[in-house]
Amino acid sequence: MRSNYLFTSESVSEGHPDKVADQISDAVVDLFIGRDAEARVACETLVTTNRIVLAGEVRCQLEVTPTIADIEAEVRETVKRIGYEQHGFHWQYADFACHLHGQSADIAQGVDEAGNKDEGAGDQGIMFGFACDETPDLMPATIHYSHRILEKLAEHRHSGTADFLEPDSKSQVTLAYENGKPMRAVKLVVSTQHAKGYDQAKLRDYVKGVFADVLPSGWMPNDDDAIFVNPTGLFEIGGPDGDAGLTGRKIIVDTYGGAAPHGGGAFSGKDPTKVDRSAAYAARYLAKNIVAAGLARRCTIQLAYAIGVSEPLSLYVDTHGTGTVGDDAIELAIGKIERLGGLTPRGIRTCLGLNRPIYSRTAAYGHFGRAPEGDLFPWEKTDLKDELKALLA
Repeated sequence: MRSNYLFTSESVSEGHPDKVADQISDAVVDLFIGRDAEARVACETLVTTNRIVLAGEVRCQLEVTPTIADIEAEVRETVKRIGYEQHGFHWQYADFACHLHGQSADIAQGVDEAGNKDEGAGDQGIMFGFACDETPDLMPATIHYSHRILEKLAEHRHSGTADFLEPDSKSQVTLAYENGKPMRAVKLVVSTQHAKGYDQAKLRDYVKGVFADVLPSGWMPNDDDAIFVNPTGLFEIGGPDGDAGLTGRKIIVDTYGGAAPHGGGAFSGKDPTKVDRSAAYAARYLAKNIVAAGLARRCTIQLAYAIGVSEPLSLYVDTHGTGTVGDDAIELAIGKIERLGGLTPRGIRTCLGLNRPIYSRTAAYGHFGRAPEGDLFPWEKTDLKDELKALLA
């Protein structure tokens, strides 16, 4: 690993068109799972100028299946919560079309438990989890601060503190690493939608204040030219009116900001039988607990699955030379943790309590590095660390 380098991550706000699509898709997941904990959902969303389109597959107990009207109401409420009441995209007036249909019987027979066959994975694929000791939440610092900057903008917008802000925004943070540790910001970028005619100099001063508030003391760049705020010069047309949005186009924002591998599968819009989502959560859970236990300062975990097969095809652990024990020993210890249920889809869902309507909150500002709260973000708990330490003592 290099010791001294620059690294960059970006984030996008809840009002970014792709994130609007993610939040709508996850609102649909929550709606179905809230009615039937074993519901199957694969919901894709398209948003563009005053238009919202859903497509995908669902399965739910007939007597509690949401109606099209139920789904539309949930979708519009999601857009309203984000804050879209613009001429080009309005929660109340946007056209809505729902093309959700029943789940394929071919997929269902592979996933469902039957006879001596346990529940199988909802698809083939590879999933990664990651953790490092750069921040208290054990996330890469670049994505951590990119998220926090946009969360602060959204907080000020919703409270009215910054009523000139509109929902769509992006951030980008470049940090200088010395001896492998993040030390200071060298480039900062925010592009944020704003009220028509708002003064760009005032906007720049406001965003600089947010940077200073979010970043650790002494991290702000000394060179004012290293700070970019609305570098195009104007950002009045934004959101789905400015650019179409689709579910699953911000998977690196959702995970580790490019500091770790990604298997390629999106999370939003999928129920937890889809291992793209649930196994990625399990891999993060394991990686975070390994670092929290002091077994490594940096950890990557890969899991692999085949559709319809319950047991994972492989488990890979890499502590990047920072481990206090061998990576192979950690792999063996993971296999001995009974509560994980052998990392089968059912085992993961049971261990983490994933058959609950907990997904809307994941769809903006990252699925990882979030504080566990009640049923939310259970994969961020560090309740495995003592068991891991005991197994590896």
